[in-house]
Amino acid sequence: MKCPFCSSENTRVIDSRPADDNNSIRRRRLCDDCGKRFTTYEKVETIPLIIIKKDNNREQYDRAKIEKGVLLACHKRPISVEQITKLVDEVEVEIFNREEKEIPSSLIGEILMDKLKDLDPVAYVRFASVYREFKDVNTFMNELKKMLG
Repeated sequence: MKCPFCSSENTRVIDSRPADDNNSIRRRRLCDDCGKRFTTYEKVETIPLIIIKKDNNREQYDRAKIEKGVLLACHKRPISVEQITKLVDEVEVEIFNREEKEIPSSLIGEILMDKLKDLDPVAYVRFASVYREFKDVNTFMNELKKMLG
């Protein structure tokens, strides 16, 4: 491992522990040449997950897109960042546990809506209105009736 300060390859690990997410290892390192310390993270390499979009295009999975959609749905709602992160983590675990190389975006949307329904009904309706592309007020009202009934 090269030192980020002096680029020396003469570094060593002085402490290792699981990172906060328990999916990676946090290592404190010391450069023997300049004496500075730095932290590295070691993570298991996974097979990239491909998302099949509604128009049948394919793109690599991007957690940030899910986070963005959830943040928009939860805007000005009493939902903490920790709750949003936990929700996105749960969705990620669910889709990666399927151990499929390709997954339709519609499945991710349905999983997200199920989780949002339990977290906050207003966030759920906001997300569903964009995700399901409600064409008019009647479609919107039908979704609300399903939720309330």
